[in-house]
Amino acid sequence: MAPVATASLAETQQPHVGVNRPNMVQVGTIVWLSSELMFFAGLFAMYFTIRAVRPDLWAIEPEKLNIPFSAANTINLVASSIWCQMGVFAAERFQPHTRANRWWKIWTREHGLWTWGMREWYVLTYVAGSLFIAGQIYEYAHLVQEGITVSANAYGSVFYLTTGFHGMHVIGGLIAFIFFLARTTLSKFTPAQATAAIVVSYYWHFVDVVWIGLFAVIYLIR
Repeated sequence: MAPVATASLAETQQPHVGVNRPNMVQVGTIVWLSSELMFFAGLFAMYFTIRAVRPDLWAIEPEKLNIPFSAANTINLVASSIWCQMGVFAAERFQPHTRANRWWKIWTREHGLWTWGMREWYVLTYVAGSLFIAGQIYEYAHLVQEGITVSANAYGSVFYLTTGFHGMHVIGGLIAFIFFLARTTLSKFTPAQATAAIVVSYYWHFVDVVWIGLFAVIYLIR
């Protein structure tokens, strides 16, 4: 009887075990951001190379930087990354818009829940990112008055090249927010749009982390 029991167990169909495969859109975004990281690594290498060749410029030109203003602009960008992540949390719980009757109610005492949805948090992120770009433009205008231009010397060229390319990436993120918010407003919120919200957040966190590195290298390390 033992062989018969063994055979019947072998013939019994075993249940399939589900495999959680990674989302290809998210994986592709991470791979693309890795290539962008290599691009910024090249900019960092260029910065340190030219700094080693011309230390005389770095002894004078960084004194013209407005570090408190740039620090405030950096804090604003870091805060925008927090707002963006709050939008991701809202997207993951499929809450595209606010729960409250009034959009300015962020917290409900009755239920102890965040009432803002993904769109409100992403709009706040967009505003903070726009303020960051406006702050960079203001800083550029101030530095030009101080004599730091792209063609003035090697320091000016490296400064505007590194910060300028990062600023272009921030602008690209702002454009992505505009298209994403328009898409989620004009159509029904779907799981695919929730994935898109996460992908946009990946990019925004990336430009945030890169700027923290640039700020430390350009403004703080003397």
